[in-house]
Amino acid sequence: MELELDRLTKQYEAKIAVDRVSARLRPGVYGLLGANGAGKTTIMRMICGILRPTSGEVRLDGRSIAELGEAYRARLGYLPQDFGYYPEFTALDFMEYMAALKGIDAREARGRSLELLDRVGLAGEERRRIRTFSGGMKQRLGIAQAVLNDPAVLVLDEPTAGLDPKERVRFRNLIASFATNKVVLLSTHIVSDVEYIADSILMMRAGSFIMQGSPAEVVRGIEGCVWQARVPVREADALAERLSVVNVHYADDGTALVRFLSDGAPAPELAATPVAPTLEDLYLRVFDETGNASAIDAPGVTGGSGATSDAGVSGTSSASAGRGGGSRANRVSGRRGSHFGGGRNA
Repeated sequence: MELELDRLTKQYEAKIAVDRVSARLRPGVYGLLGANGAGKTTIMRMICGILRPTSGEVRLDGRSIAELGEAYRARLGYLPQDFGYYPEFTALDFMEYMAALKGIDAREARGRSLELLDRVGLAGEERRRIRTFSGGMKQRLGIAQAVLNDPAVLVLDEPTAGLDPKERVRFRNLIASFATNKVVLLSTHIVSDVEYIADSILMMRAGSFIMQGSPAEVVRGIEGCVWQARVPVREADALAERLSVVNVHYADDGTALVRFLSDGAPAPELAATPVAPTLEDLYLRVFDETGNASAIDAPGVTGGSGATSDAGVSGTSSASAGRGGGSRANRVSGRRGSHFGGGRNA
C-alpha cells in the first residue's frame, strides 16, 4: 500500500498554505512536525478529502482519492484537532452512531464499539455521557471512532494537544498499538509525541517539507552543534543573551548546566563539551521561539534527491533552507512545481 502526495498545493488568495509538496508514504508511523501555521492541518485535511487542493492530488495505490470517492473514505480514519460529538450521547451511542456513518453493519457495530472502548481504556464507561468525560477520555474516544472501520490510512491532527503528560504517554502507546499495517500520519508541534513512536519524521515549514528521515537520521545534521557547559548561576542569563540556549538546569551548588546550540566550538573559558543532539534540539535549531524560521538553520536542512528512506517515504518539495550541508538524513526537496461534522460541542 502507498499513499502518494503529488505536488499538493493549497492557496488562499495571496497566501500559500501548502506549497507543491510531494511524498510517498508506506505503512508506518509518520510524525508531521512543525510550528503552528506551518501547514500541517491543511495538508491533513487535503489527505482526508475535506479540502480540495488548488493543484496536485492525493493518490492511494496509484488512484486519485477524488476518483476513489467512497471507497477511499471507507479506508480512512481521521481524528481532527477538535472532533465533533453530541454531549448528551453516551460513549456507546456515539460509537454506534459513527459506525452507522461509516457504513458498518449494525449487527457488527456494537461488538466492534465495545471492543474498541475496551482497548482505549473506556470499558465500564460506555454508558456515561460524553459531556462528563475528561479531555483525555474524549481523545481516547476520538481515536476509537477513528479506527472503527479498521482504516488503512489513519490521520491524527494534534491528538495530544491539551493533555497532561500521563495522558499523552498513554495516547502515544494507543497510537502505536493501532499502527500495524497502516499509514499513520500524526501531526504535532510537541516533539516528544513523535520522538518515541514515529518511524519517520516529516518536518514542515512555511507549507513545505524541509526534512525527512528517522528521528536518529534527522538529528545527525546537527551533530557537533549541541554543547553544554557548567557556569555560575549569575552567568546563565548572560549566556542566554549571546547563545541559542536550549535548556538550563540549576544546581544547589550555585552553578547551572546550560545546554546550547553553536556552529563551532564555544569560547575556551566556557569549558563546554559537545553532547548528542535530540529531536528537540533540531526543532529549536530550525524554528525560533515564535515558530518562524530560525536565523540559524540546521546544516543539511535543504534540497536533496528525494531518496526513499527505510521507513518508506520519498518526495519533493519546493522549500530549501540552510547551507546545503551534507546531512546524512534523507531530505524531502526538489520540484516547486469526511470526518464527522454532525455534532457540536455546545
